[in-house]
Amino acid sequence: MRCYHCGDLCPDDHLRIEEKLFCCSGCKLVFELLNEKGLCTYYLLNEHPGQQQVKPGRKERFAFLDNEAIARQLVSFSDGKQTHVTFSIPHMHCSSCLWLLEHIGKMQPGIITSRVDFSAKTVFIIFDHNRCSLRDVAETLTAAGYEPWLRLNAKEKQPQLAYTRITQISVAGFCFANIMMLSLPEYFSFSSYLQEKIGITFRYIGLLLALPVLLYAAREFFVNAASGLRNGRLTIDCSIALAVLLTFFRSLYNLLVLDGNTYFDSMSGIVFFMLLGRWAQDKTQRSLVFDRDYASFFPVTVNRVKGTQAEPVLISQLREKDIIEVHDYEIIPADSLLLNGRAFIDYSFVTGESLPKQVEQGAILYAGGKQLGERLELMVIKPPDQGYLSSLWNREASDKDSSQNAFLHKAGNYFTVVVLVLTLGSALFWFLKGERTIMWNALTTTLIVACPCALLLAATFTNGNVLRIYKRAGLYLKNAGVITAMAGIDHVVLDKTGTITSGKGYRLSYHGSRLTEEAINRIASLLRHSTHPLSKAVAAHLDQRHIIPVAHFKNIPGGGIEGWVEEHHLKIGSRAFVSGSGDCATDTATCVFVRINRQIAGYFEVQNQYREGLQRFISRLKQHYSLSVLTGDNGAEQSRLKEIMGNDVDMRFHQLPNDKYEYIRALQEKEKKQVLVAGDGLNDAGALAQSNVGIAVAETGNSFTPASAGILDASSVTQLDQLLYLARRSKTVIWISFAVSVIYNVIGLYFALQGLLAPVIAAILMPVSSISILLLTFFLSEWYGRKICPVKK
Repeated sequence: MRCYHCGDLCPDDHLRIEEKLFCCSGCKLVFELLNEKGLCTYYLLNEHPGQQQVKPGRKERFAFLDNEAIARQLVSFSDGKQTHVTFSIPHMHCSSCLWLLEHIGKMQPGIITSRVDFSAKTVFIIFDHNRCSLRDVAETLTAAGYEPWLRLNAKEKQPQLAYTRITQISVAGFCFANIMMLSLPEYFSFSSYLQEKIGITFRYIGLLLALPVLLYAAREFFVNAASGLRNGRLTIDCSIALAVLLTFFRSLYNLLVLDGNTYFDSMSGIVFFMLLGRWAQDKTQRSLVFDRDYASFFPVTVNRVKGTQAEPVLISQLREKDIIEVHDYEIIPADSLLLNGRAFIDYSFVTGESLPKQVEQGAILYAGGKQLGERLELMVIKPPDQGYLSSLWNREASDKDSSQNAFLHKAGNYFTVVVLVLTLGSALFWFLKGERTIMWNALTTTLIVACPCALLLAATFTNGNVLRIYKRAGLYLKNAGVITAMAGIDHVVLDKTGTITSGKGYRLSYHGSRLTEEAINRIASLLRHSTHPLSKAVAAHLDQRHIIPVAHFKNIPGGGIEGWVEEHHLKIGSRAFVSGSGDCATDTATCVFVRINRQIAGYFEVQNQYREGLQRFISRLKQHYSLSVLTGDNGAEQSRLKEIMGNDVDMRFHQLPNDKYEYIRALQEKEKKQVLVAGDGLNDAGALAQSNVGIAVAETGNSFTPASAGILDASSVTQLDQLLYLARRSKTVIWISFAVSVIYNVIGLYFALQGLLAPVIAAILMPVSSISILLLTFFLSEWYGRKICPVKK
């Protein structure tokens, strides 16, 4: 009789609910709780998915979380409505765990959302601290059977996990080397005297050295194998654990009963090389996670204030107590204190709530918030790599495999079953033929050499290499899942200003009444607070160093900017915004009008400079995708754009943010298109969020739209077709790697089933297969991405 919750043996049947038996009151209590909340789907996904609950937790065990100082070390973000926290869940082991943890809000209504990172065994939770506390969340997880592992200053303690494996490798390696040396008399017994005098002694010493390998270094394989078997799954570790046990007990039988040769060196070699392979794999996985971290994905700049001067520095170079400035519609790059200015912060990038909130001077502004309003001066209180923004791009990562990756995992599970059947069949065959030595070799080496590790690593290594090539080209994706979405794109929508035009190549001329030096200073001072590329171009053209404080200003998306400077009211932007009448433009340029008080002083004629190689890029892009251009600008350059793009491109001007959003939605719903949108400004926010893949184009990096799947360096816009080509070809790389892995395993089985491989050789070949897949995916990815040029630093 097995427990319905955890699968352990039940001592009797007194703990019963209908036909369901439980081994302890703790397991029964968890089932009753899940049943009450309608969460019994948990038990349908996997058989006996829970953990044994024999030892009930102390009622006040999480009381320390009510201490604000302690809670602050665990919380990554908190405002007036919600708090964000990430818990490590060591007991997470199957799809049932993932499902329950992502539905944990049904057990605690104060939990708004929860997202699981299965590979890292963590759950990210957003909860309403007005309805429940951090302590309540921890107690809810524990009640469900998933007690969180609470770590204060976790960043300092994380390396301890890696040290455990390094210690195991060291023990296995030391014992393996010494047992090999002690086994020399068996391999090179030049005289019967040497063998008789010291051979048997060395064997017993080998046994002593093999025990720490079996009981400590190989513990990981036994624990994982037992966990899988208890849940009715044959994992990779089942094969490894069985091979280790067979080799050890075969050697022990030979030593104590037959007084024959031992294979403790082979057993130690199996464990050593397997642990070494896993260490290399883990190191690769950790590097991929790091590559998705803030420091890698956001090489953005911010102005650091020193005295009266402001100098641009990389976000990664910010240090505690640095004074920085953040302008209207710019992202706060690090957790900071508000020193000067009125902050009206939009935390939609952090919380998903679009309503901005006003923050008083002296309050904390969290990384990821967007300032709406005047220029702010902030003092950094946490370096960016320790603040909240460092985890934003992992936050929304989907933990669900694509259908392709799910197939690979299912194939790996079936492969394990086939290997076990073949192993037992081969052993039986050689046993019946009386070839005991070959039988033992076949039993051991087949289980080792035909492991599906390399099979399952194909997608991981391929996506990692593609992300690396993208990063080199200036494209920073939120997660590897975006690669799959990019591979399915069939329609591309491009913004005009700042995307296909260069923000650094405008040609400007002024037409109108003469501007005094004072008026130019006022115009330049107001334009410093605008994020629109045309406004920045005019400000750069004026090149004024005497900056005047701006009292009140407001950015109008699609219109312009207005504000008060030295008691003068200025409006700068389109003619419709400045005067209320129709726009004015030449055939080849756009106009930025200036109104001082009640009089239009004149306008700056801005002629766009299109990106180098744009016409060739459009020609290549149209070979595989339908194409549209949407812009909030006027149609002044329509004829010039048609020369570059052709008449078959849908070009739409005067597009408001909602117009772009509705256009994308119509493409998706009516024409069933998979749409990629590339844009750079606030006007593109809705379209980027609605699209299947939204790419924010960044000229300098510090002003970007958060609702996007990735950020593309503006200099790489004309490589977008090659970036999409690599995404399509990544599928080919995965399938080629899969096929090579299958061929390798078939060849390995051919020799192993005949008993022709020594166990230690099989243990070496297994990590070699993973390395070969890594190299194959690397070279194939490089080949398919060979036309992608690195971004110029």
